Formats: sequence, structure tokens, C-alpha cells
Amino acid sequence: MALLDPSIWTGKIYVNGWRDGGAGTSDAMEPATGNKLGSYGTASVEDVLSAARTAAAAQKEWAARKPEERAAVLRRAGLLWEEHAEEIGTWITREAGSIPAKAALETHSAANECYDASALPALPSGEVLTSNSNRWSLARRRPAGVVSVIAPFNFPLILSIRAVAPALALGNAVLLKPDPRTAVCGGVALMRVFEEAGLPAGLLSLLPGGAEIGAAVVEAPEVRVIAFTGSTGAGRKIGETAGRLLKRAHLELGGNNAMIVLPGADLTKAASAAAFGSFMHQGQICMTTGRHIVHEDIYDAYVAALAEKAEHLPVGDPAGGQAALGPIIDENQLKKINGIVQDAIAGGARLAAGGTNEALFYRPTVLADVTPDNPAWTQEIFGPVAPVMKFSSIDEAVELANASDYGLSLSILGDVGMAMAIADRVESGKVHINEQTVNDESNAPFGGVKDSGNGGRLGGAAANMESFTEIQWLTMRPDIASYPF
Repeated sequence: MALLDPSIWTGKIYVNGWRDGGAGTSDAMEPATGNKLGSYGTASVEDVLSAARTAAAAQKEWAARKPEERAAVLRRAGLLWEEHAEEIGTWITREAGSIPAKAALETHSAANECYDASALPALPSGEVLTSNSNRWSLARRRPAGVVSVIAPFNFPLILSIRAVAPALALGNAVLLKPDPRTAVCGGVALMRVFEEAGLPAGLLSLLPGGAEIGAAVVEAPEVRVIAFTGSTGAGRKIGETAGRLLKRAHLELGGNNAMIVLPGADLTKAASAAAFGSFMHQGQICMTTGRHIVHEDIYDAYVAALAEKAEHLPVGDPAGGQAALGPIIDENQLKKINGIVQDAIAGGARLAAGGTNEALFYRPTVLADVTPDNPAWTQEIFGPVAPVMKFSSIDEAVELANASDYGLSLSILGDVGMAMAIADRVESGKVHINEQTVNDESNAPFGGVKDSGNGGRLGGAAANMESFTEIQWLTMRPDIASYPF
């Protein structure tokens, strides 16, 4: 039987087992064709509250399990991602509009996330402290409890599993709310993998739904930590609610990421890196290269080379296997992208390539001669658009890079010594020298600064331990202490 056999999950959510959702069903759609792919259950607020109560009860027993038992579940999950990579990848291609190579990256990364997480239960869980009293003093890590994971549509599997896997490995229970547009590849797939891996019932719940369900998985009393990936606007609301309720929120938000191209940089390689950074997955990535800051000596040649790349990238149905870019996720996102492009041109930008669409397929677009106040420069487009601006001095390049409300990822192409000096001056959660801006690995801490996040990090043992555990101070004396009362 296939892992994602529709007879298991059609019309269902998962709360301590597959069951009907309290809010009915929704359709999983294929943006490239408009075809219906299936039907999944939609959660109600009461479903969320029930899942949170179930999770809190199941978590206590799970946290008490031997570390090797929790590790074994994560290892089996990793193997299942590899075993069913083709099946799951097909869903990512069709439901998320991803080219097959990007879908394969997601399943590969999901396996690595689980393998890395399987090591967490065996890591040291605290430290021995010195004390001025006659006692032992320890600081030990304890599971946070119930964790809510809210994931977006663009990398539906990676941006779910990177929080789900370490949270479970460290002894927590998880409420997962995938984006409704990718509820199967970003939700059902995770649920089925962990179900087959032997995760005890109640520890992972699948709760698809809209904003009301997002609010419920944040506000449920049993939830102690929220891991959210999505827009800055939505992240602000979650952060405000979490602050009021004294919960921790790890917010990975938007980006308008800069690529600085230094004088003397190899133009052929730079244009290739730039095209990948701006056009990969139709630019629907928080780390997408959204601002190209290019030295004036090579500016014209760079624009021409990038435009040439854009003109020759095939756009179409990724299920056909020939496309470099697939569809935009939906009509609303398409209108936003095209609106910014048209406003940019009206504001003085020169259209060097693209700027057109057929249905949800938007051509990779290059905008030259952009000014700092142009909407294509100031806004996160979340589409296949590359705005380009020139600079004359390193100080100007740094100033342009930092002159953004966002600070997620930054790329510097060219002389390494010059790039190292720039790296020390830029405000960004990630800096990549001689690479483009879209980078992620399961063992690397991921997060942004400014409007790109609140400093929370996921990825790597230290960051995951910090994110999904609480520190408890524990002291011990050989006998009951004497007091002056």
C-alpha cells in the first residue's frame, strides 16, 4: 500500500487517530492545471483544543521514554522519507508547483532533519554548576511540553519537518498546522511517516485550516512554544499573542535579501548564481535574492547576462519535467507580483526581461535602473523578479544592503577579502560569500534579524535544544539543610 493512500486520509484530520474534521473538508489543488488532487479534512477550534489536551497527556509518557526509544522513531522516520521519496515528491511537485529537483531536495532534507534529530536524545542535557553552598547544583534541560508548528506553502515539507522532528526528539508533543494550499505534502505526508515510524498516538496532530486554526494552535492553554514560518504581518500577530500569554515564539518571517556583486566578479558565474537566487521555485522563498547590488563597472554587463538567463529559462507545468519554473501558488499571489512589477516600471525601472504571464506561469523578470524608493526594491515580492541597482563604493554597497526592514539572508560575490570585510558590517541572519542567498542545511541555525524574525533559531543541535526545551535548576544536599527559622 502506498504511504499516501487516499483511503487513509481523505476527508480526515489526525487527532489521536484519523477522524473527520470538525470544519468539514477542503480540496487539494494543482496550481499548474487547476485540477483537484484530493480532499483532506479541515480542523475546527474544538479539534485543536482536543488535540492540545491529548498532546499534553501523551507528552509526559513520551518524555519519560528512554532516549534510545525516541531516537529509534526518528531514525525510522528518516528511512521512510528516503523509501517514499518519489511518491511524496510527486505530491510536492503537483500540489506546491515545485520542479522535481526541488521536490527531491525537500524529501532528502526531511530525511536529514530526522537523522540529525535522532541524535538529540543522546546529547548532554545540562551542566554541573559551582555553588557557594554545600550542595550539588545542576542546570538541566527539560522538554518544553506541547509545541505548535505553523508552516507555509513554499517549502511545505522542509519548513514543517525542521521543527517537528527536533521537537519530538527532545520529548515534546506537536500540533502541526500546514498551509491549506499544501496540506497533503506539508501535513498528511508528515503524519503518515511518523505514524509508520511508530510514534505513539497523540504526540503529533494534523490540524489543517485557516487563520482561525492558526490562532487556536497559538492560544491553546497547553501550548508552550510556537514555531512559525510565514509573513512578517502574521508573525507580528503571533508574537503579540505569545507575549500576552507568556509563551515562547520562534518567528522565521519575510525577507528582501541582497546580493552584492563586487568589481571583478566572474560575470558568467555571478549571473548563474543570481538567476538561481531570484528564480528558484518562482521566487517564492523567504531567502530569494530580492535586491541585486552591482558595482558600476560591471553593472550593464551583469544586467544583460541576467536578462539573457531569464529569457531562456523554461516556464511550465513541473510535472512535465522540462520546466525550470513552475506556477505561482495562486491567483492572489500572481496579482501581487505583477502589481509590484507594473508599479516598479511606472516608477522608472527598466524592464530588461519578463514581466508577462500565461495563467499562473510568470516569466522570470529582470528590472534594471531601480531606485531605492522603488516598490520592487522596498517590498518582498515573493515572485521571480530580480531588481538591480548599481553602487560605486563599498560603503555605498553596505548602506544599500542594510537599508531594508528585513535581515534574513545576504550574498556577496567576488573577492573574498573584500567580501569578508563587508560581512562584518551587514545586518543579516545569514551571510554567504560566493554563493547565492537561498541556502539551508539541517545542522545550521536558521533565522533572521529585524523584520525577518525575532532571533529565534531552528537547525543544529544547540539551536534546537534552546528552542524546544526549558532549563531547570536542580540542587541536592546530603541532608536537609539547617535554617535560622
